[in-house]
Amino acid sequence: MNIGVKIRELRKRRGVTQEQLANSIGISFQAVSKWENGVALPDISLVTVLASYFGVSTDELLDFSLKELEKKVSEICRESYEYRESDPEKAREILKEGLKKYPENDVLLNNLLYVSSGPDETIKIASALIENTAQSDVKYDALRFLAYAYKEKGDLKSAEAAVEQIPEIYFTKLTEVAYLLEGKAKHDAAQKQKHISFENLIQMMWKLAECYEADGKTDDAIAETEKALEFVKLFDDYRYDSYVEYFSKQIERMKKV
Repeated sequence: MNIGVKIRELRKRRGVTQEQLANSIGISFQAVSKWENGVALPDISLVTVLASYFGVSTDELLDFSLKELEKKVSEICRESYEYRESDPEKAREILKEGLKKYPENDVLLNNLLYVSSGPDETIKIASALIENTAQSDVKYDALRFLAYAYKEKGDLKSAEAAVEQIPEIYFTKLTEVAYLLEGKAKHDAAQKQKHISFENLIQMMWKLAECYEADGKTDDAIAETEKALEFVKLFDDYRYDSYVEYFSKQIERMKKV
């Protein structure tokens, strides 16, 4: 059963209007109308609120398990990810089809940002996620994409306003898991954070090199890029081969200046 149909059934059983339901859970009655007409789905953060309001279980409200929904959404995202680099358009199609089954799903929309058709679409999707999502990681990722989209359009003021909303955090969930837990959980977290931290390091070294070059300090720029290149070669991982090629070309270019 469509969740909108179930909400309408439970609302009528309780004898309340769309407006009364909306006021009780702190949303607009237009949102309730969209749910019941199958135009949109409730945010996942409202599922337990609605279930509590109607005195039913979340499974009864949804007529399926939330874990099952998350599993299906994850499968769609994994399938799309396989084509993100090699065939972005196919990745987009997979996500778009997923959104037909699960309209306005935050995770699917977040993944769509990585293969958007351009800055205008990115701004539209990111803005909607920032306003509606209850998931902080999705919100901050959307803010990041929003900032880059505005920069691409030449609107640096809006780009700065977007990025300023992202909090400065000096630890991650992965680092804390690696410190606190043991066994496979510790290993997997440390392994994933190692790659994230390493890629951030070499990218920031290149950003410093860009600053040096912009200031006319070409020797410093070359030295910083050479150090980044040494790190990449030391890491010896095929996933970073593109950095070897890129840094080598940049060093060669700067030495000719």
